[in-house]
Amino acid sequence: MKDEHTGRPGSPTRRSGISPITVRRLSLYLRYLEELAEKGQSTVASRQLGQALGLTAAQVRKDLAYFGQFGRPGVGYHVGKLANHLRSIFGTDRISNVAVVGVGDLGRALLRYRGWLKKGFRVVGAFDTAPSTIGKKFGKVAVQSMDQLPAAVKTHQIRLAILAVPAGVAQEVAGQICRAGVQGILNFAPVTLNVPAAVAVVPVDLAVQLEQLSYLTNTRAPRRRPGNRAKRRPQP
Repeated sequence: MKDEHTGRPGSPTRRSGISPITVRRLSLYLRYLEELAEKGQSTVASRQLGQALGLTAAQVRKDLAYFGQFGRPGVGYHVGKLANHLRSIFGTDRISNVAVVGVGDLGRALLRYRGWLKKGFRVVGAFDTAPSTIGKKFGKVAVQSMDQLPAAVKTHQIRLAILAVPAGVAQEVAGQICRAGVQGILNFAPVTLNVPAAVAVVPVDLAVQLEQLSYLTNTRAPRRRPGNRAKRRPQP
């Protein structure tokens, strides 16, 4: 099996048939490794990595084995090196230019977020159709009209777009984004997009996430507080 981390990564799920669930776990591994690096920890065992995320050590080793052999028996994984390998797999070992399309409340919040660059992303463009919004600056980015998107994609080599428009226009705007040459869309609109096979889409539906959270809180058995256990009555 070829070590895929040695080449320039594209989309892991499209490239090698790896499931989106596995790719999500890779993201969780990377976040935890970054936490360990900040604490000064140099190595980590698969058991520790799994326990921190509610997984088995075997699952951790299986997920990472799709991309190569990164650990050493009896030593574990080198925190910094494994984090760098994961960034290479995701393509975040280099800066990706991003456009925000739709500059309502959500779009403005995304433009003002200061953590993008640290994670390998640079927001270089913002686009909207509202005349009252075009020309205004949010964060360090000025809003442009949608007809300027194709030129901006070419000039700034924009690979990714964040779609933050109302559901009713999401498909139409997604079509404009695809025709402009963007390779991937992070979709905040609560609709399923129909896009060319060459364009990757990751949906972010906040209502779905809240429904899942509500389900988890509703199905957990209530914990009894210590000292409040019902006393058994003596048998006659």
